[in-house]
Amino acid sequence: MADMLILTPSAAARVAAIAEKQAKPAILRLSVEGGGCSGFQYKFDLSDGPDADDSVSETDGVRLVVDPVSLDLVAGSTVDFVESLGGAAFKVENPQAAAGCGCGSSFGI
Repeated sequence: MADMLILTPSAAARVAAIAEKQAKPAILRLSVEGGGCSGFQYKFDLSDGPDADDSVSETDGVRLVVDPVSLDLVAGSTVDFVESLGGAAFKVENPQAAAGCGCGSSFGI
């Protein structure tokens, strides 16, 4: 299952920097919650470790963990970190998303 999700080197570097500042392990948890303007929204948190049933992907020593329920909605996705004039944020490129919104943090299936 680890190959179902991709954490880009840019995202891995950003997670590593944030984790170092917060003295936490470099583990990014991606979850999906109901809500947002398109039905579902992405949530990012640093995690102390993966749960037993999590899917785990690793890039440059940084792990991306996703719970089984969220994995059904984000399988095949790429998590990137992008910086632009509008700001900087983690971005999920989700091939399952049939609709999205301008903010990029919510989607519909």
